Amino acid sequence: MAAIARHPLEIAGDRPHGGAPWTAFAAQCRRWAHDRGLALRDCIVLLPFAQLLPLAQQAIAAGGGWQPRIETTQSLARSLGPPAAAQPWQLSGDAALDRLTAARLLRGQPQGAEWARLDPRGFERGVALLVQTAQELARAAAALPPSRRPAHWAAGRRTLAPLPGPGVRERWLARVALEWAAQAPAPASDRLWDLRPAAWMVLQAGGPDPLAEALLDAADAAVAALVVDADAALPAWSLPELPALARCPGFEQEARRAAALVLQHCAAGQTPVALVGQDRLVVRRVRALLERAGLQPVDETGWSLPTTRAAALLMGLLRAASPSARSDDLFDWLKTLPPGALGAPAQLERLEQACRRLGLARAVDLARLAPDSAEAQTAALVRIMLAPLADRRRLLAEWLRAVRAVLEDCGAWAALQTDAAGQALLRALRLAGAGDAEPAWRDAADATMLDLDEFAAWVDASLDAATFQPAASHPDVVIAPMARLLLRPFAAVVWPGADDRQLGAPPAPHALFDDTTRRELGLPDAAALRARERLLFEHALRLPRLSFLRRQGEGGEPLVDSPLLQRLALDLALQGRELAPAADPGQVLEVTLTPRQRPAPAAPGRLPAALSASAAEALRECPYRFLARHLLRLREDEELDDAVEKRDYGNWLHAVLLRFHAEREAPAPAAQEVARLLALAEQERHAQGLAEEVALPFGASLASLAPRYVEWLQRRDAEGARWQAGEQERRVPLSVVPGVELQGVIDRIDRWPDGTLELLDYKTGSADALRRKLRDPQEDTQLAFYAALLDPAGSAPLAAAYLPLDSSGPLKPLPHPQVGHSAQRLLRELGDELARVQAGAPLPALGEGSVCDHCEARGLCRRDDWSAP
Repeated sequence: MAAIARHPLEIAGDRPHGGAPWTAFAAQCRRWAHDRGLALRDCIVLLPFAQLLPLAQQAIAAGGGWQPRIETTQSLARSLGPPAAAQPWQLSGDAALDRLTAARLLRGQPQGAEWARLDPRGFERGVALLVQTAQELARAAAALPPSRRPAHWAAGRRTLAPLPGPGVRERWLARVALEWAAQAPAPASDRLWDLRPAAWMVLQAGGPDPLAEALLDAADAAVAALVVDADAALPAWSLPELPALARCPGFEQEARRAAALVLQHCAAGQTPVALVGQDRLVVRRVRALLERAGLQPVDETGWSLPTTRAAALLMGLLRAASPSARSDDLFDWLKTLPPGALGAPAQLERLEQACRRLGLARAVDLARLAPDSAEAQTAALVRIMLAPLADRRRLLAEWLRAVRAVLEDCGAWAALQTDAAGQALLRALRLAGAGDAEPAWRDAADATMLDLDEFAAWVDASLDAATFQPAASHPDVVIAPMARLLLRPFAAVVWPGADDRQLGAPPAPHALFDDTTRRELGLPDAAALRARERLLFEHALRLPRLSFLRRQGEGGEPLVDSPLLQRLALDLALQGRELAPAADPGQVLEVTLTPRQRPAPAAPGRLPAALSASAAEALRECPYRFLARHLLRLREDEELDDAVEKRDYGNWLHAVLLRFHAEREAPAPAAQEVARLLALAEQERHAQGLAEEVALPFGASLASLAPRYVEWLQRRDAEGARWQAGEQERRVPLSVVPGVELQGVIDRIDRWPDGTLELLDYKTGSADALRRKLRDPQEDTQLAFYAALLDPAGSAPLAAAYLPLDSSGPLKPLPHPQVGHSAQRLLRELGDELARVQAGAPLPALGEGSVCDHCEARGLCRRDDWSAP
């Protein structure tokens, strides 16, 4: 065994940033080698991570002469040759391939097959956990000399011996992971054990590197070994300046302030700036703000592939190809395609408009379009394009070929090949055939049967485990994790996410191992993870111009300072110091306020030919709303959703009651009438093409309503009322506004023995709201409007009532006490008002009452921006 010399990193002064640590490290290496008569060219220098390589190379080269080999353990292993290819069933380290193998391993055992059958979601989580654990065990074993691994695996088997009682499945998964990791191919780093340099020189920062330590321990006595410990030097280094802390109200404020700090440092020439990727969501927002300002940071953390446009395109394709796809899923995917994939863009727009107009909520409903229409032809092109992904079980290799065929056919393949994220996606899924030469991949892809949902889940999980690093054009800003800040010459550090959830929080417990088991298997336990995080934090504190940021709450729950920051604040308090408040470099703009008054536009000559009761109601509630809805005919796009809505239930119920009364010749026993009503409801469901599961809430509501409705109807029959008509469309011309008429559909008209006509309006909403409206008869527009349609001259005896159908007790109509008088007054005053509108009278936005709460025109009238009177 080599004698290992361990020395702290000796920096002149107390400022361990800039070039000082590298000058000191180069001097220590040269002096140590000279004292032992070693030629530097025969030595190997190992650094903790790759970003330090150019810094060490530059510092050592400044001394002249032959240079040592400067590497990390991984870069040195790669330079000695490619890693061994995984064979079938072996652990490969590739998430996409290992998930396939893990699923096959578990399904190949009786308990795993049963688990997959009874709990598919739990089984998928188990597969992910198996892959994660096996890869973790394999990495830990790779740091051991090959001669010690058999004993290591044997000790692991004893540690994970089967135990009865709770946790049997978890112990079984752990044992499978151990055996799978034990059969992994030899890691590429195994070549390092055969090297015989004149000396190993290791820079330790952020804790010991297990593989580097093992190489030193296993070296021959003739091989010299030096460890320069930057961690041991930490107590001698003072803080260059007090870190600053900003507590921001929310997410957006934190992101904007972090971006402003980065821009301020760049403007002052304080570069490079480190943006710490502690909170990836905030950092993504900061990056977007920096790019808007013209900066393209170097991102060393990498982007998660699912957050890229390339992944959105592929996952959108798989959602659109599903038999249960919604029309919105289909259009979301079609809109990501290159222009011209379906001919002129207007063709896609017309198809979407047709679907919204006809309420075609599911992609399969596109077959209901008129066969000879242009929209049907476009839909046929879409079906042909998606045909290769028809839902059936097939091999993974066949799925990938089918996906490639669709991507090529729709023009997306070329776009993916020219996009950095797209190229990473194609590599991750082997869509470009990159895995054809890998025996393990060929075996898994040709043996794994999946349906479309299972294939989409595999794609999603594989992309989630993959990252890519976008190209950067501005190296003055570097997005880096905390572990990559060590000994780098950053001139400033901006650190968002410094709260108790993101920084210094207790490590999440392992799903399969407790801390004791982790230590016995050579894995770091919770205490070791916390100690390493504290060590990295202490290194980061030695960097200049360090600004921490955090938000005060998230999701309604408060956040506090990171435990590491709290400990730092206590240490500083003992010295009579405290964290400085972070600067707020946000720009303050002086603007002249311009009062915004409520709008009052006019639209002379724009009245439509026919006005409904809802249009009259809108004119009374807010003239501006009437303008937007009925004169300008502005509409929000209908949601293409097959979920049950109140309106769907009302339309179906109206149709059922119309058929019931139209076919009812005479009263029958109550039970018979209830059965007939329910049978007609089922017939109407079929007639409207409603799926049974979609209409299930309808049937449940009607089953409760039918006995109460029949009871009320028969009581009404006994009083002498007779049904006359239902769903009657009526029109009444307005004499004061030529060319304009009122129109509407009356739900039901009954006649009483004295000749009185009573119109009934079915309601499935709140009965209490109707009662409040009828307390002042002049405030009710709908019944008065329908009465005016039924008897515009006011010559017949009339009655009108709402019939609430959703009340839990016996049905009871809510009558309008003065409907005839209200109808004549409505005709007169509505006609006068419409004549004024036609002549150009203003239509002001009232902005009063509860109407504004749910008005779709609120943003158009700028209700929230009006100045106070």
